[in-house]
Amino acid sequence: MAIFIKYMEENATAKNWFNRNWMWAIPTGGCLLVIVLFIVFAGSMILGLSSLFSGSEPYKEALLNAQSNELLLEVLGEPIEEDGTAKGSINYSNGKGHCNLEIPIKGPNGKATLVVIADKYTDEWDYKLMEIRILETDEVIPLLTLENQLEY
Repeated sequence: MAIFIKYMEENATAKNWFNRNWMWAIPTGGCLLVIVLFIVFAGSMILGLSSLFSGSEPYKEALLNAQSNELLLEVLGEPIEEDGTAKGSINYSNGKGHCNLEIPIKGPNGKATLVVIADKYTDEWDYKLMEIRILETDEVIPLLTLENQLEY
């Protein structure tokens, strides 16, 4: 009976894990929470910017032109698709805008960068530059015809 009472006393006074380790568990948990929140914030910013670029008219038109260019199809193969996150800038306000994008693309035979520079002063985008830069050979394939390419 004495052993049973001693056992009960030990269990009644024993601290749980959190009570024994709270001095380092709380700061560590707080630091981990800050790190997780930072990663979530950075990820949402990257996704937001990526969707802003890919939803723009210059992005869509440039990608469509690249996917239908016969010379590019010979060099990269088919299908031609996006290969990562675009970088650059799109500024648009009061019906006017400027776009400067570099879109990584790939095909079965290689990779390239699609470069788009355009301005918008009316209802239509005026494309100053739309070209493909093949990464392996440094070859440049223009996507604009002479009629619709303005001097930049």
